[in-house]
Amino acid sequence: MVDSKKENTAKHIENQGEDQTERKSNKINASTHYAFSDTRMTAFGGLLCFVKFLDLLRFEEVFEQYFVSPKRQCTIGHYRMLIGVVVLMFIGFQRLGHFVYIQTDSMICGLLDVAKLPVISTFWRFLRSMGYNQARSLLRISGVLRKRVWDLCGIEYTEICIDIDTTVTTVYGEIEGSRKGHNTKHRGKKGLRPVLLFIEQTREYICGSQRRGETITNIEVARQILEIDKLLPVCVKNVLIRGDGEFIGWESIAACKRRGYSFIFGNRRCSPSFPNDRWYRYKDFEYNEVLYQPLGWEKPMRFVAMRIPKGQKEARQLDLFDDGTYMYRIFVTDLTQRPHKVITRYDKRADVENCIGEAQREGILAIPSKNFHTNGFFFQLVMLTYNLWRWMKLTAGNRYHSACSEDNEDLCPEDSPTKTTVNKVIIDNTIRIARLKMLFVPAKVVNHADKITIKYSSHDARTEGIIDFLDYLDKRRSEKILWKDDNKISPYRKTA
Repeated sequence: MVDSKKENTAKHIENQGEDQTERKSNKINASTHYAFSDTRMTAFGGLLCFVKFLDLLRFEEVFEQYFVSPKRQCTIGHYRMLIGVVVLMFIGFQRLGHFVYIQTDSMICGLLDVAKLPVISTFWRFLRSMGYNQARSLLRISGVLRKRVWDLCGIEYTEICIDIDTTVTTVYGEIEGSRKGHNTKHRGKKGLRPVLLFIEQTREYICGSQRRGETITNIEVARQILEIDKLLPVCVKNVLIRGDGEFIGWESIAACKRRGYSFIFGNRRCSPSFPNDRWYRYKDFEYNEVLYQPLGWEKPMRFVAMRIPKGQKEARQLDLFDDGTYMYRIFVTDLTQRPHKVITRYDKRADVENCIGEAQREGILAIPSKNFHTNGFFFQLVMLTYNLWRWMKLTAGNRYHSACSEDNEDLCPEDSPTKTTVNKVIIDNTIRIARLKMLFVPAKVVNHADKITIKYSSHDARTEGIIDFLDYLDKRRSEKILWKDDNKISPYRKTA
């Protein structure tokens, strides 16, 4: 006899996962209501990461130690005035007049501890009071911060490449130092010609200056090369300087030899003669070398050459002479490698154009004043902000590397640093993309029980990364970090 049951007694399998409420879409159309809100909100929620990052590096302490104060005093202090201009450029604005758009932003006003930002003319007078000494002090501050960031991220490059190049800033009006010179985009117009030096490995700006709109001289090149040594971390033992034909000259070579740097400079002025029996082929091109002493040089130097048949299309930057059959690329160097290896190392210098293009988009093309020294200070301030973005991205990349430790190696992507030969993660996104990922994150500023809290939306995909980075910065800030190599900056310390 079989018993039949009308009831279904099978067990119901419930979802053991996290209870997630289904999100409903908010229908918005032309009839949607609108109103005011007294809640303090900001579009720059990522600035909290910037504030914690500056505190981690003890930026204010470094500023007070190395900054040379001008005669004009500020009511809220030089540090907060400078931070105000840095934040303006950090969020993507390039001119002081743009302060009008953020003068009541909750995050920025809280950063400067004011209810409302000072009027624009206050920042302009602050900028106008700066000059050459203040511009130099920003380079010293940048050198100290670089040592601290490398120490923080565990970067220990023993050999680096530094690329030097110039660009043109077109100016309008009577600007001091402007000249009519090499200006490919605006021929015949006046401009300034700044020089910039970048580290290839980290894409950092190391030094440079705002210049008159003239071709750079060898004495100026030598001065920039001699300035590098005091701005590098002590872990760097070998430096390779690379520049195009604009920088060749005995003064620049002598400066490299004085500091013990290797160098590769493109040729523009010299006419060495290469022996015909010493050409050798590597892949599709032929190479040669010769010792040659140009007129005015104290000793002969090694010149390497590459010749390209005219039938082959190669985009190269230098044609020294024309024999009807070949195009030539010639360089002077002190490297002992074969000529084809030397030229291959030089060709990696092309990335400096991307760095200069990014610096132009960050504000070095904006000329705020007629005064030349004020423009020089503004140039260094823009490049300090550029470096702060680089360092913050480098720290965020190092945070990713720390999370992908050997214990959690299986949780990391295949191309993560733990599974490659890369020393440290360096985020290669441009600063514009980094702003979208790390800065333009909406947030609410809540003041409850005399405690300020920044709240981010759980519906924003970027919130998880922001919170993770903030936790990392708080963890490192809680540590007692003894910064190394500060005593190596003694030549730059202020004297009473």
